Amino acid sequence: MIYTDYHLHTTFSHDGISSMEEHIKNAINRGLKEICFTEHYDIYDGLKNNTLKTIDVGNYVENFKHYQEKYKNQINLKLGIEIGLQPDIKEIISDMVKQYPFDFIIGSSHITCKKDIAMDSSFFEGLTQKEAYMKYFREVLENIKMYDEFDVYGHIDYIVRYGGYENKTIKYTDYKEILDEILTNIINKGKGIEINTSGYRYGLQEPHPNFEILTRYQKLGGKIITIGSDAHKMQDIGSDFEKATDLLKKIGYKNYTVFENRKPRWIQL
Repeated sequence: MIYTDYHLHTTFSHDGISSMEEHIKNAINRGLKEICFTEHYDIYDGLKNNTLKTIDVGNYVENFKHYQEKYKNQINLKLGIEIGLQPDIKEIISDMVKQYPFDFIIGSSHITCKKDIAMDSSFFEGLTQKEAYMKYFREVLENIKMYDEFDVYGHIDYIVRYGGYENKTIKYTDYKEILDEILTNIINKGKGIEINTSGYRYGLQEPHPNFEILTRYQKLGGKIITIGSDAHKMQDIGSDFEKATDLLKKIGYKNYTVFENRKPRWIQL
């Protein structure tokens, strides 16, 4: 059983539903020993028809420290953030990360080519499914090469949710070259990936990334892998972790990863 959840969003994130304390209480009730909050940090400048604002990180950190002290005898709370990486905001990201004592940072691609692919369907216009996915993967790779301000890359196949395509499975063999380059660069930088169980909740029948990508990461020598529910409401904390455990064991993993002060530590499955 996995007793840590390393991908959680509260009402500090623009799409969060449950408060930080609600998440904490539910995690304790479910028997989790450690959770890491990873609120969204995305820069929305330059996006059309956008009304979202970047999180007030200082306020988030201040509230986190309050609850970390309040619940210190009941659960281990870690300070994390999920940064939406974009090639042209490196200085902003670097400056922000230096200001706060994060235990763990997820790097993700939400806004790609200056379009929020979850909200702006124009990203896909005029492209075949493969062309759109390659466009996304190329920017993921660019971000990985450019940034050190992340510890794992989040839901690498995130794009599979969007575009309105009937087929929502990415076959590794169709994207072998770019996926191998992505995974190899992650490994060579001493970074990792996550197994994000929200894919099951989205009806994909598998996590993010999928079994084939997870297997390839392990075969290439990837050892850093965190487990996260990507919960935005307290009921989803730790969701489908039994499936994640079985999947990791099937692939050949004996351990998963947690972080403190951005340094990895491994726990036996």
